[in-house]
Amino acid sequence: MTFALTSIDFTDGGPIPTELTCDGADRPPTLAWSGAPEGTSEFALVFDDPDARGFVHWVVGGIPGDALGLTGSLPAGAREGRNDFNGTGYSGPCPPARHTYVMTLYALAGPLDLRGEVTADAVRRAAAAKTLATATLRGTYGPRRG
Repeated sequence: MTFALTSIDFTDGGPIPTELTCDGADRPPTLAWSGAPEGTSEFALVFDDPDARGFVHWVVGGIPGDALGLTGSLPAGAREGRNDFNGTGYSGPCPPARHTYVMTLYALAGPLDLRGEVTADAVRRAAAAKTLATATLRGTYGPRRG
């Protein structure tokens, strides 16, 4: 089975709904995953904008290995980290023009043991030696502001 990341809010490569952006309610997407490799003990998630040099919108570490998704509240042990809006938690797309966004879910062989603040760079560094597989979900968004 292939490791896959999906959302009930949008399809891979499709438009991200306004309610998940700064033009709407700015709520995080509902995510689900399947096919995690055997031996997965933890997951981590990074949501960024490669069109804006990797601008980070959401980072979550410490997601338990038996979790099957994120549905509004974080599972016990999971920690949201700093985004590039200088806040903690989810801050949705808010681009000046249409951009493509990427969510990357890491299936990890062991805990990341992140000390202090959780950042995308810290997750990526700590995950480098522990990643069993990654799954991605892409979406696009352009401003609806006047």
